Formats: sequence, C-alpha cells, structure tokens
Amino acid sequence: MTIRGLQELIRERYFATDSARGTAGTFLYLAEEFGELATALAANNRPKRPPTHEERANLEEEFADVLAWLATLANINNVDLEACLAKYTTPGLVEGVKD
Repeated sequence: MTIRGLQELIRERYFATDSARGTAGTFLYLAEEFGELATALAANNRPKRPPTHEERANLEEEFADVLAWLATLANINNVDLEACLAKYTTPGLVEGVKD
C-alpha cells in the first residue's frame, strides 16, 4: 500500500466523522496514539528481556494507529501526505540529520 492509498482508504471510511470532529479533536486522538506508541516502544526495548509476542504485536498496532490518525489529520486539513514526502524523496532537499 502507498501513503496515498492509505490516506484515500482512511478518507473513504472515516471522513464524515473525522471532519465533524475537527482538527483539535483529531489531534488529541493522534496525541493519545503517540503516547500509546511510546509505551509500546518502551515495552519492546527493555534491557535484559526481549519483548513478548503480544508486546511486539502491540507495537506494530500502535505504529499503524499513529499512521492512520496522521492520515486522518491530513485529510481534514486538505494535505496530501505523499506530496509532502517529496521533501524526503527529492535528492538534495533534506540532507543528513544533525544532532
């Protein structure tokens, strides 16, 4: 699936509800999912103990949830995520990350 495909799927399924909720409410859902991802990352990166199968599955679910809510936020703000990614896919626009 492409980024555009994901965004279109989310739009088709949820746009009416998402647009009624608005940007502020949708951003809160994204923030909640971001927090859940942080918790899942911590559970999957403990020293001296590998993650359980359930913890790994939860981590993958939380990554998916963050992407879905980001697509939702982009949809209700008329932002094409795939077009935005040209910043990272066009050579010379973004160089290495600086610490």
